[in-house]
Amino acid sequence: MTAALLCLVVAIADGDTLTARCGEPGAYQQVKVRISAIDAPEKGQDFGSVSRQHLAALCFQQAATITPKTTDRYKRTVADVECRGKDAGQEQVRAGLAWYYVKYGRGYEHLAQVEQQARDAGRGVWSLNPVPPWEWRKR
Repeated sequence: MTAALLCLVVAIADGDTLTARCGEPGAYQQVKVRISAIDAPEKGQDFGSVSRQHLAALCFQQAATITPKTTDRYKRTVADVECRGKDAGQEQVRAGLAWYYVKYGRGYEHLAQVEQQARDAGRGVWSLNPVPPWEWRKR
């Protein structure tokens, strides 16, 4: 895809989706971004709002380095996102507020270990008997 973009995060939709304003002043482009290789709880799911708040605390109104990888079926840019020097996807998984999305996770296998550590520690969704978001959406 393209080179990394320096952006300002202007909205957080949920724990794995944000909107960023990228580009030069006067020529900004709004980009809807789905964070690569993770899947966060949906709004109506347990920890859905906590996951969104955690991502907001890391990224909202912050400069972000967004590295586009592909585009999803909803025309969102799927990208790696770094806020405050941290990988946003990895931080969501580490906090137990997102799953490593194996189906779309080639190249991100390190997230499996991060997720396992969150599971072992009972953080976030792992304090319950969670339903993965991709199964929850099917219901």
